[in-house]
Amino acid sequence: MKKKAIFTSVFIISACILLASAVLIQQHNNKADEAKVHSAKEHSLRYQPVIARTLTEKLTIGAIGDILIHDTVYQDAFNGTQYDFNPIFENVKSILESPDVLTANQESMLGGVDIGVSSYPMFNSPHEVADALVNTGVDIVSLANNHTLDKGERGILSATDYLNSIGLPHVGSFLNEQDRQKLRILHKNGIKLAFLSYTYGTNGIPVPDGKDFLVNLINRDIMSDEIHRAKKEADVVIMSIHWGNEYQRIPTSEQKDLANFLANEGVDIIFGSHPHVLQPMEWIKTVDGRNSFVIYSLGNFISGQVRDYKDIGGMATVEITKHVTETGKSIELSNPAFYPTYVSSQQNRNYQVVPLEKAGSFGLQNASAKYQEIQDHMTQRLR
Repeated sequence: MKKKAIFTSVFIISACILLASAVLIQQHNNKADEAKVHSAKEHSLRYQPVIARTLTEKLTIGAIGDILIHDTVYQDAFNGTQYDFNPIFENVKSILESPDVLTANQESMLGGVDIGVSSYPMFNSPHEVADALVNTGVDIVSLANNHTLDKGERGILSATDYLNSIGLPHVGSFLNEQDRQKLRILHKNGIKLAFLSYTYGTNGIPVPDGKDFLVNLINRDIMSDEIHRAKKEADVVIMSIHWGNEYQRIPTSEQKDLANFLANEGVDIIFGSHPHVLQPMEWIKTVDGRNSFVIYSLGNFISGQVRDYKDIGGMATVEITKHVTETGKSIELSNPAFYPTYVSSQQNRNYQVVPLEKAGSFGLQNASAKYQEIQDHMTQRLR
């Protein structure tokens, strides 16, 4: 009986030892498995691919052509006590407000009534033109054209003072050299736009000695310097340029050559003026692989000129996309479009800028056919 008790005790002790060993082995295996899982997670975290984040910003920029205020236009805008140009643009206001940024070529100097309003050949327009432009969505105006010096330095000082007082930026004509060196950069939707402006000449009126700042004349060396300076400060460089032959509907070889020069120097968008009629849009492929956009002439947006396409203008637009990654930024231009307009009037009264496709209601015969003709003309070089 005693031997049987001893055997039973030995058996129980052995079983306990075996059980304890099994538990220790299982715990060891569990720790080993946990270590493997931890190591796998650590390896996954350490060696997972780095995905670059991209920030994308977009805006649409638009441009309209010559704001050329002949006597019939400003006389029509005078209500007996003051000038009001707002009704002229009422029918296209919604169109002009659609781009995020809009620029215009202010062809006639806005010297104001104090120095005498006047028409061709030496233009001077009421300040109130600028009020109407602001009211209809214009964000910046170009002042460099062949009429910049029509009223001399006095006209420029009066115009720029007024533009500054209403907060409408301007470029191409300046108060002094310091003002000229200050780049006109607009910030919109996270994108910085630099605006430059130059003209071929000033109708033979000499620039006063030592006052080249009064108007930017086309000079490739000066333009190149300013373009490169603008490229360092802005994302997109936009050039308003006065060039070409009046009333010619296709660009000259000189325009095309200068456009290629500007594009290869770094200009992204070129808005042309001076011919008073529309000239086509085109892409320019630069030597560094960029696409620059040019519209050779935006024509007259508002003027007293009629017939032979001088009363047809419009708004050009192009989309700008800015991509920003950890390695840098890139700019993409896309979707150029043109919205034709027509200047309607009845015996030099009731001037209105209207959409060309709706101009039949304002007296233009075959408006639909004219609309299609203009669209084909403006986009022929984009195909």
